[in-house]
Amino acid sequence: MSEAALRSRKRRRWLVLAPVLGFSLLVLGFGWFLVVAGQGPAEPGRHTDGIAVLTGGAERVETGLRLLREGRAEHLLVSGVHPQVTLADLARLAALEPEALGERVSLGPRATTTRGNAAEIADWARAKEIRSLLVVTAGYHMPRALLELRRRLPEVVLVAHPVVPARLRDPAAGGRARTWSLLAGEYLKFLAAWAGLPYLLGLPLDPP
Repeated sequence: MSEAALRSRKRRRWLVLAPVLGFSLLVLGFGWFLVVAGQGPAEPGRHTDGIAVLTGGAERVETGLRLLREGRAEHLLVSGVHPQVTLADLARLAALEPEALGERVSLGPRATTTRGNAAEIADWARAKEIRSLLVVTAGYHMPRALLELRRRLPEVVLVAHPVVPARLRDPAAGGRARTWSLLAGEYLKFLAAWAGLPYLLGLPLDPP
C-alpha cells in the first residue's frame, strides 16, 4: 500500500473516531456534572464573611435567610431579586421583623443571568471586604455559578451550599424526561460558560 493510501486511510479512520471520542467525552463530562450537582454543602457549619443567593429557583432565598439566622455569616446578598421585592418581603418570608435584617441584608435587582449574578456579587463582596462567601443556588446550577464567580472573585474563598428543589427530591424525578432535560440543558450551559462562548460572542451580562 502506497504512502498516500496509508495517509488517506488514517484520515478516514480519524473522521470516524473523532465523533465517537467527542461523544464519549461529552457523556463522561455529563457523569461528572451529575456527581457534582448531587453533592451536599461543601463545608457544613463553616462560618464565612458573607452569603450570596443566586435567585431563579425555589427555596434558595429561604435557605440564605436561614443560614444568616443561624449565624453562618454577617452579611447576605440576594442577587437577581425582582426590583419590587423589599426587605420587608424577605422579613415576612423568614418570619422576622424587618429591623432584624437591618444592614445585614442587601438586595441586588440588577442581575438577570448567571454572569450578571457574578458581576453583582463581586461588586458587593468587594464593597463589604468579604474574603469568604457561602454560595447558595440549586445543585445543578452550582458548577456554572462557581465558574463565573471564580472568574470575578479569584481572591475570595467560595463555599458551595447547594439547594435541592422539591421536584428533584421526589424519588420519581429520575424517571421523568423533564428532569433529564433540565440537567442536560444546564450541563450544556456550563460547557458554553467554561468555553467562554458568552465572552467570545460579546454577549451582554444581562439581556435587555
